Amino acid sequence: MSETPARILVVDDEPSITEFVSYNLEKEGWDVSVAENGDDALALAAETQFDLVVLDVMLPGMDGYEVCRRLRATSSVPVLFLSARDTELDKVVGLEIGGDDYLAKPFGVRELTARVKALLRRAQPGTRESGNLGESVEVAGILLDEAAHSATAGDTPIDLTPREFELLACLMRHAGKVLSREQLLREAWAWEYLVETKTVDTHVKRLRDKLEAAGVDPTLVETVRGYGYRFKAV
Repeated sequence: MSETPARILVVDDEPSITEFVSYNLEKEGWDVSVAENGDDALALAAETQFDLVVLDVMLPGMDGYEVCRRLRATSSVPVLFLSARDTELDKVVGLEIGGDDYLAKPFGVRELTARVKALLRRAQPGTRESGNLGESVEVAGILLDEAAHSATAGDTPIDLTPREFELLACLMRHAGKVLSREQLLREAWAWEYLVETKTVDTHVKRLRDKLEAAGVDPTLVETVRGYGYRFKAV
């Protein structure tokens, strides 16, 4: 039986962009839907369980950041931002409000498909590039089930996006050891292209917020000044 193709929602008000992105994603075998504005995107997302949202920042009316905020209220679907704005601040804002990656326009087909594949891979339960698939890890009262792609603190689920889950998994697998930002980028998400290491800081902040919301001490994720981060082995 053939595998069900991933369902991707492309949100952009520029026909040339939606045609370019849709055509190349469909060539990869994925099922693509298109929305031209935020309201239509949210309506489609409420009707269909997408595996990924490719979301332009500059939309008419509701911008992409607000669309992402509203998606995050009910969904952890991976979000890849597209934007003509390529400053560090723009990228940090996108990550802070729940985005998983940020691709600056103009971009090429190879980079687009590589990032989409990486996000889809990260979101698939029980899948990662290193280590044993499907293992469970328990540290400091947190149980991480990689097969189910779930994290719990006692009976309380920890609501994590795919990126946050992979970051927590990497930190917990190396509990007690200091990991550099570069190591976390490579091991947690298998990013093979150059990105700002500040991306890690943004995701760590979000992870700490999620841990605290679940009743977990956020200081379990320690900052080691000048080097990186460590998960306390307690």
